[in-house]
Amino acid sequence: MATMKIKKNDNVKVITGKDKGKSGKVISVADGKVFVEGVNTISKHSKASQKNPKGGIIHQEAAIDASNVMLMHKGKPTRVGFTTVETKKGVKKVRIAKSTGEVID
Repeated sequence: MATMKIKKNDNVKVITGKDKGKSGKVISVADGKVFVEGVNTISKHSKASQKNPKGGIIHQEAAIDASNVMLMHKGKPTRVGFTTVETKKGVKKVRIAKSTGEVID
C-alpha cells in the first residue's frame, strides 16, 4: 500500500467538490479517505439510546477522498513529495512541500 501524503492533524484545503475552498484540520485518515473538521457535514438520524437519550438529528463530518484535498504549508496549498534525510540513526523518509522544498513536520 502506498504511503499517505495527508496525516492526522494536518491543515488541508478542499480543492474540488461541494465544499471547494474550505479548509480545516484532518480528524482521521483511513483507506485513502480523510475526515476534515467542519467540511462535508452530513445529518444523521439517531435513535434514542443510553449514550444519547434524546436521539434526534446529529451533524457530523463524512469522508472525502484524499485526492480532493491539498496540504496547507505556511498558509498556502502545496503538493506533497517524499525524500530521504540522513540522521544519526540512519536514513529517514520525510514529507516535503513541493512548492518550497522544505521538510514538513
